[in-house]
Amino acid sequence: MPIVLLGFMGVGKTTTAHLLNLPVYDMDHIIEERIGMPIADYFSLEGEASFRQLETEVLKELLDLPSNCIVSTGGGVIKSEVNRELLLANREDNVLLTASFEVSYQRISKDRQSQRPLFLQCSKEEFEALYRERMALYQGLADTVIDTDKLNPEQVARKILCK
Repeated sequence: MPIVLLGFMGVGKTTTAHLLNLPVYDMDHIIEERIGMPIADYFSLEGEASFRQLETEVLKELLDLPSNCIVSTGGGVIKSEVNRELLLANREDNVLLTASFEVSYQRISKDRQSQRPLFLQCSKEEFEALYRERMALYQGLADTVIDTDKLNPEQVARKILCK
């Protein structure tokens, strides 16, 4: 099974994945290719439930890939119970990247290239509630947990390669 990077928005999953010198399958990019539009637009047109269903289909496909690759998940992949069960079965190959709420919030705020629908629609307080809800769902889904608050992406990548 592939190494699966999990974590809330802004923890560095995509950036770190590309530093690991292995083929990278970014779930959000794969989904955008399939739907032919940015995820933010799809969210607006079809809603979150439709997006989550598509996300589950893509996750199932990616978990069947060989072990010499990286899967970078979207931050909300753990909202679906089916996805959590799939990820739990892959627990030893999952890496949970974490960051404090403030660090995540600052990173996302500075990321002008990414349009994150849930971030754009929420007040800071609502976004913090979302962060706490999702962090609880990540618990137990990865044997390896890396706090990225004080690490740069290269340091995070080294930790993953040493696991």
